[in-house]
Amino acid sequence: MNQFEIHDPAILANARSILDSAAGPAGMAQEVLNAVSRNEEWRGKRCINLLAPEAPTSPTVRRLLAAEIGTRAAEGHIGRVNRWFAGTQYIDEVESLCVELLKKAFRCNYADHRLMGSMLGNLTVYHALVKPGERIMTASQPFGGHSSNRPDGPAGTRGLEIYDIPYDPATLEVNLDQFAEEALRIRPKLVVMGMSMTLFPLPVREMVDIIAPWGGKFVFDGAHQAGLIAGGQFQDPLREGAVILTGSAGKTFSGPQSGMIMWNDPDLTEPLTEAIFPVLVATHQVNRVAALAVAAAEMLEYGNVYMAQIVKNSKALGKALEQRGIPVLAAERGYSETHQVIANVRQFGGGLDVAHKLAEANLITNKNLIPGDTPADWDRPSGLRMGTIEVTRLGLMEADMETIAEFIKRVLIDGEDTQSVQKDVEAFRLPLQDFYYNFDNGWPPK
Repeated sequence: MNQFEIHDPAILANARSILDSAAGPAGMAQEVLNAVSRNEEWRGKRCINLLAPEAPTSPTVRRLLAAEIGTRAAEGHIGRVNRWFAGTQYIDEVESLCVELLKKAFRCNYADHRLMGSMLGNLTVYHALVKPGERIMTASQPFGGHSSNRPDGPAGTRGLEIYDIPYDPATLEVNLDQFAEEALRIRPKLVVMGMSMTLFPLPVREMVDIIAPWGGKFVFDGAHQAGLIAGGQFQDPLREGAVILTGSAGKTFSGPQSGMIMWNDPDLTEPLTEAIFPVLVATHQVNRVAALAVAAAEMLEYGNVYMAQIVKNSKALGKALEQRGIPVLAAERGYSETHQVIANVRQFGGGLDVAHKLAEANLITNKNLIPGDTPADWDRPSGLRMGTIEVTRLGLMEADMETIAEFIKRVLIDGEDTQSVQKDVEAFRLPLQDFYYNFDNGWPPK
């Protein structure tokens, strides 16, 4: 019987060949180290990384991810009686500092730090607040919705009835009139806005008012926007009526890859924290918690200026691409109010082919569904998503976005050989090896 693999069989076969040729287990381990080094040399030093979900951590945050405390178990809630293990007094100290720093960063009453991924934040919500068979409304993926709130993600595994939030495909805005009609008919228990394609603030107050008459609750999935929210450069969902804010500790928040969840209502504390432990998380990597705490402190110190520059760079990149003949969504609205820029690259071969062609020139982006695509276009959508987090933390400003747009133009419009463009990208990127807006390196040079 043939073995079925969901992963690329050729890549797995190559890995087996490498291991078979290695000089024993030590040689196998060395092959892993070699692969990590190759990635660091190329992606870490020679590429312009424009992936919206990626943020480089500060040197201190990165060091903490390898700290000794990461080998220690910390099952349970903070406190001597709450822990399963003795000897956790300093772990309690680290975790409580993280919780309080998150409260300060998001200006909220409650926060939890234990989620190993931002999707688990949404699963926490669905476990705590709704039962199988109950109704929710979320955004569909061609309009920027994320799978964690759709049938193929945590919402679907919870057995919920999931309905689409109506969107205007031209303006990329929620159609509030249609939403009001649909919501009144469906009467969802939860409305969850979770956008992986996120360009502008959402009508939180208006949607909260629409679902309030039957006790519907609004949840803001801020996986991408968490840093912008903490840095005061985006809407503040908890102050606009959302009962819960979930988010990624990576992406704009620029911490370790993991999740966060914040709220204000004390009545939600027990169901949410009991969904986190013991249902979804046991031992939760205390090294990551320490790293998250420092990232939150960095956000308090640098976040306002750092996040503002991210938005300025997004606007500048969108404008520069449009001026060079690459269509960018929402041009009439100023391209973006976040870290993202979305291009329609259908005429250049679509998102998959364009992203891989740009990668040959050391320009890292990702394919993305856009309005006009269907779920069947998932593998080969029409859009290209770009983010400005990493280039901003490298100290780049608006004028540098012109340079980046020109590199992209040379590949897509001029048809220049990617190896030629790659050489110029490397020459641009190699002098930029320090990350700013952190306690290690401070502010970017003037």
